[in-house]
Amino acid sequence: MKALIQRVHHARVEVQGEVVGKIDGGILAYIGIGKSDDFEQAKRLVNKILSYRIFENTTDADKLGKMDKSVADVGGGLLLVSQFTLMALTDKGRRPDFGPAMPPDQAAQLFEQLVGYAKQCHTPVAMGQFGAHMQVIAHNDGPINFILEV
Repeated sequence: MKALIQRVHHARVEVQGEVVGKIDGGILAYIGIGKSDDFEQAKRLVNKILSYRIFENTTDADKLGKMDKSVADVGGGLLLVSQFTLMALTDKGRRPDFGPAMPPDQAAQLFEQLVGYAKQCHTPVAMGQFGAHMQVIAHNDGPINFILEV
């Protein structure tokens, strides 16, 4: 399981012109689910995203300006977007191989469980629409981007 996380000032997801999820400052997380992934990995990934320190410390004089705070520490939002393309093999040729991605019906269930767990652990949490053609609009902060794997 992988996540591409971005620190954002704000972000939203639209499907056919309708906003289906949005946050103010926080993390936009694209989630890639592999064939062998399970709910335990989903929980570990959510915990890692929520505790990953990518926000600047604005209170401690010794750590001022250092990335020392997590989204949980700063009370930021979490926008989760399913992104099967993160699981693509890209090391050979000029066409991505999506073989490692979990089939859509199974991935949809696991993504819903991941979102449910995130909502138990943190607020606010928003999400995109699984399997839809989405427009993701983000105002990146930094830009700060990381790929997390569990």
